[in-house]
Amino acid sequence: MHVLGRSSDTDGPVLPLGRFRAPDGSHGVRVGVDANGPHAALVVGKRGSGKTYTLGVLAEALARTDGVTAVVVDPMRAFTTLPDAVPATVTRPRIPAGALPPRAWCDVLSIPSHTPAGALLWQAAAEAKTLDAMRDFLAAHDTPAGRAARNALALADSWNVFGEQRTEVLDPDRVTVLDCAGLPRPALAAVTRAVTDTVYDAAITGRLDVLPWILLDEAHAVTDTAAWPGLRRLLTRGRKPGISTVLATQRPGALPPEAVSQADLLVAHRLTARDDIDALETASPTYLPTALADALPRNPGDALVVDDAGETAHDLTVRERNAPHGGRSRTVT
Repeated sequence: MHVLGRSSDTDGPVLPLGRFRAPDGSHGVRVGVDANGPHAALVVGKRGSGKTYTLGVLAEALARTDGVTAVVVDPMRAFTTLPDAVPATVTRPRIPAGALPPRAWCDVLSIPSHTPAGALLWQAAAEAKTLDAMRDFLAAHDTPAGRAARNALALADSWNVFGEQRTEVLDPDRVTVLDCAGLPRPALAAVTRAVTDTVYDAAITGRLDVLPWILLDEAHAVTDTAAWPGLRRLLTRGRKPGISTVLATQRPGALPPEAVSQADLLVAHRLTARDDIDALETASPTYLPTALADALPRNPGDALVVDDAGETAHDLTVRERNAPHGGRSRTVT
């Protein structure tokens, strides 16, 4: 088996991904992804090309691999079938209010921190660790700024994601799928930020005996929100504590440049939008095919894989999943 993400013939766990694909469409050697160390990966592709399916393949493989654990942030309910095939838990996310830093509260609720309402919200988040305690703090400020901050906090409460009992996302024996379907974008950003900060803190303090992976589908929905500082920290500083991050998106052109440039593994399915292709060409290494639009596959499930560890690019076909794919579109028949 050829292992992506390894620069030498080292041992360690491998995540089965698929097979090499020849120009005539025939399949060759099996291909896997290194799971012995941390990686920053990016999976891209237009709708229906296999992007979410590939993320599911990686999630299934992680659930069967010793020494790693994974949390999947699932905004489209595409991974709820994982427990049908592998050790996995699907749950609605619940995070404590104190899981977000004060500045993140201002960003999540779209209240600039330099305004009077933003300053009060910042103080409430700095001094209180629950929504009730934050409300009590703000109740003492019966001013227009205090009322604005309380109204914003009431909106956050309506999302039903904040609670004193947090969802445990780091289970060494199974993959945790956070079912975020239906959450408004600010709520999804809050959950993503809390997850990234929780995983980073656990890894950096040595509380984890396994290497954590974070898989985020539809990443473009939160990379311009309060979630981005947490994601950027994982991408730029997650290697030393052993954290792997996999972002999947149908709009790579909407991602910050760092999300592409920091990736040591790129799995590119079919793309046709010029700005998406340009984003990959601008931030990708010199050994990527120069005519990227012509090199990208046309069939669902096929991908161009760029491996920074080996400084190579390969055509492959992603293997079939064991669990039913929850990301398919509904049809009439």
